[in-house]
Amino acid sequence: MRILVTGGAGFLGSHLCDRLLKDGNDVICLDNFFTGRKSNIAHLHGRSDFELVRHDVIDPFKFEVDQIYNLACPASPPHYQYNAIKTVKTSVMGAINCLGLAKRTHARVFQASTSEVYGDPALHPQPESYWGNVNPIGIRSCYDEGKRVAETLFMDYHRQNQVDIRIVRIFNTYGPRMHPNDGRVVSNFIVQALRGEDITIYGDGLQTRSFCYVDDLIEGFVRLMNQTAVTGPINIGNPGEFTMLQLAELTLKLTGSKSKIVHRPLPGDDPKQRCPDITLAQKHLNNWAPTVALEEGLARTIAYFRTQV
Repeated sequence: MRILVTGGAGFLGSHLCDRLLKDGNDVICLDNFFTGRKSNIAHLHGRSDFELVRHDVIDPFKFEVDQIYNLACPASPPHYQYNAIKTVKTSVMGAINCLGLAKRTHARVFQASTSEVYGDPALHPQPESYWGNVNPIGIRSCYDEGKRVAETLFMDYHRQNQVDIRIVRIFNTYGPRMHPNDGRVVSNFIVQALRGEDITIYGDGLQTRSFCYVDDLIEGFVRLMNQTAVTGPINIGNPGEFTMLQLAELTLKLTGSKSKIVHRPLPGDDPKQRCPDITLAQKHLNNWAPTVALEEGLARTIAYFRTQV
C-alpha cells in the first residue's frame, strides 16, 4: 500500500515508518520538524519506497494514498505548552485535513489520540468507556482538549461521511529516538543519570505511570489499522504500573550513575495515576499485549541515549 504518516520524523512516527516499510509498503513521511528530527529518519534517505515531505498539517495537503496515520502533534508538556495555540491548531486542523484527504481518496485514516483524554482520572485503570476528568482551561488543556476534539471530528466524519477511521489512545511510551529534551519522565531520568545530575522527581514520587516500549506500541498500531471489526477508540499501553521512585531507582541501577534523587513541587494538572485497561485491545487485536519488560526496554533506551548525551 501507499501510506502517509504525518509526524513521521518524530519518536513514534519514525518507528512506524520503519515498520510499514519492513512490511513492504511505500511510505510518505510528512513533518514540519517542530519536534520531529531528520536524524530519526536519516537511515531511510535514498530509499525508493520512502518519501520525505516538509509540511505543516495545519495547511491543506493532497496525496493519493491507501492509508493515513495521523501522528502530527507535539506530545510532551514542554513542547506542547511552548505554543499552546499552535498545539490546538495542529490537533484540530490537522485532523480536519487528514479526514478531508481520507474522504476524497477513500483511504482508511488512523488518529493517534492519547491517554490524556482521560485527564486526572477518577476511575482506575481507565477503560475506553470512561469520559475523563479534564480541566478545559488549564496549562495542559491545549493538548488534552485538542486531542479530544480530534476524536470528535473522527467520529463525526465516520458517522456523517462514512470515512473509514481508527482511533488509538496511547499511554506512556518510551524507547530509542525519544527527544533528549522532551521533558518526559523516562528521558529526563536517563539524561540526568548519564550526565551525573540530580534526578528530579515532582511531588512525593508515589504517583504512578505505565510504560510501554515503542515496538509493542507500533505492533498495536498496525494490528488496529488492519482489522475491520472495530474503529476504536482502543487503549494501547502497558498495564504494569510503576511509581516515579521505582523508575528513578531502576534508571540509576541500569546506568550505574551516582546521581542523587531530589524532589520538586508537582506541576499543575499532573495526573496522579495513569494505567490502561487493555481488555478491548486483547479482544479485537489478536490478543495484543506488551511483551518487552520495563528493565529490558530501559536498557535498550539507555544504550541509545549514551550515543546522544
